[in-house]
Amino acid sequence: VQLQASGGGLVQAGGSLRLSCAASGLPFSSVDMGWFRQAPGKEREFVAAMSRGASATWYADSVTGRFTISRDNAKNTGYLQMNSLKPEDTAVYYCAAQYSNRHYYAEGYNYWGQGTLVTVSS
Repeated sequence: VQLQASGGGLVQAGGSLRLSCAASGLPFSSVDMGWFRQAPGKEREFVAAMSRGASATWYADSVTGRFTISRDNAKNTGYLQMNSLKPEDTAVYYCAAQYSNRHYYAEGYNYWGQGTLVTVSS
């Protein structure tokens, strides 16, 4: 099983980025997906998650209203649309997949991507 995150980069505050997470080696529709991030010197934190059928979503308070998680099971790909970016959003972003429903906790996820760096300049 592989998860390949992409789409990170350097953006000015107030700008937007769209991250992608391409899954292979498993039926993407069989897993819930999530995004986490880790800033330098900080612990990995939950950002957003979506159920396998895309009927439910969960967001961290810090990104609610600015970030949108989505998925296309036919393309085995998940997305994280990030708008109104702030310097405090700077981090390595990881996508992850799980069979359970412990969306907020990193230990609940079975598979992880390699991460993509998002840098927001002020």
